[in-house]
Amino acid sequence: MSFHTFNNIIQKGTNNMNILFEDNDIIVCIKPCGILSQTDSKGGESMISLLEEHSGNTVYPLHRLDRDVGGVMVYAKNKISASILSQDIAEQRFKKEYLALVHGTPETKNGEMKDLLFKDSSKNKSFVVKRERRGVKKASLEYETLNSKTFENEVYSVVRILLHTGRTHQIRVQFSSRKMPLAGDRKYGANDSFKQIGLWSYRISFNHPKTKEEFVFS
Repeated sequence: MSFHTFNNIIQKGTNNMNILFEDNDIIVCIKPCGILSQTDSKGGESMISLLEEHSGNTVYPLHRLDRDVGGVMVYAKNKISASILSQDIAEQRFKKEYLALVHGTPETKNGEMKDLLFKDSSKNKSFVVKRERRGVKKASLEYETLNSKTFENEVYSVVRILLHTGRTHQIRVQFSSRKMPLAGDRKYGANDSFKQIGLWSYRISFNHPKTKEEFVFS
């Protein structure tokens, strides 16, 4: 995938919500950049409120994307479906793939990143740490470098990522800790002209909670 193609995907992600699939159990949609995936303590507009307004149903979150990150997501429409899919996520039967635009180029075209992450809730920021202690969680992902290009006198790479775990800001902090912050990610060290964080939820694959049919959405 080229730098130009990835940039077009991100730009399309600033548009309105798009429903990809819906039945009595789940809703699969494209979350636009700039909106919360779940309702926070302040209330206000979120994907939950938009989907509940759309469907007339209570909607249950299963996973999350940061406010400034868009892409494909799935929500449950009843507690049974939510419980089944949440268990699938916990047991890594639910696959989440991302595309990222990062500063620099990974040392190897394909690889795996394993770290210990600590989330500082007061700063809403995660950090890579060296030893396990209270509040520290293991994080791992696989990546494949798809393309590299020089832009504004700096090398950027488009990377495809398969998450094994779903920690707060996991992709952002794991790449940043290796001196490859995501384009536009000021929180984790990027210093560039990009206005949007270079991260997109590219593909999800899972089994339907009732029919067990295998679904792949991208």
